[in-house]
Amino acid sequence: MICAVYKSMKKQETYLYICNKDDFSSVPQDLIELMGQMQLVTLLNLKNKSKLARINIDTLRDALRSPGYFLQLPPPPVDYLKQHKAAQEQLKGLNDED
Repeated sequence: MICAVYKSMKKQETYLYICNKDDFSSVPQDLIELMGQMQLVTLLNLKNKSKLARINIDTLRDALRSPGYFLQLPPPPVDYLKQHKAAQEQLKGLNDED
């Protein structure tokens, strides 16, 4: 199974995977409008892939079968305040043991 990967020029780190290059017939028109102009990034041969960086390969294959596309959204932003508070709690716990 080969799929085409497009990136949105309007939405940062947003990618659309479809089964056939330049065939957006399975993608809802509202989504196409939301994505704005898209640029082809690559063609992927999923037959030879066992995993991808940010997508579960089985989820991608299933989505390409039905509904015929997969939308990859950007990862959630890192909550640095939450990380800082957790680190402070760990330090406090270590200091309390002394």
